[in-house]
Amino acid sequence: MKDSKLLKIVLIISGLIGAIVGLASLIIPVQFYALNQINLGGQINLLNEIRASGGSLFIIGILIISGAFVKRLTYTSIVLSTVMYLSYGISRILSMILDGMPVNDLIYVCIIEIVIGLICLYCLIKYKE
Repeated sequence: MKDSKLLKIVLIISGLIGAIVGLASLIIPVQFYALNQINLGGQINLLNEIRASGGSLFIIGILIISGAFVKRLTYTSIVLSTVMYLSYGISRILSMILDGMPVNDLIYVCIIEIVIGLICLYCLIKYKE
């Protein structure tokens, strides 16, 4: 990948968002999901699933951030960030089609995920050697 300040900024921001969301899902899932009117209280199996995906998202976020500082990880990080954000956004759109509209905050999250994914895709195409 070509060296670029924009690419580094995109990796740091997208990685931080992923890491923070992942860490919140891992450490305080009940409180974090309650922000979007999702009640997880007492649902041990669901909490287990959410914490597992939260831990994965946290590590992926750290890997994405690492790409801003370790040149040999930059390409992997921008591909991972592109795929992660676009797949989350597209999956949310599919859910809206199949299941109906969620609360407004989750619609905003979907828009943000698609925008970040498209910015990452732009960086992937622009800065690929």
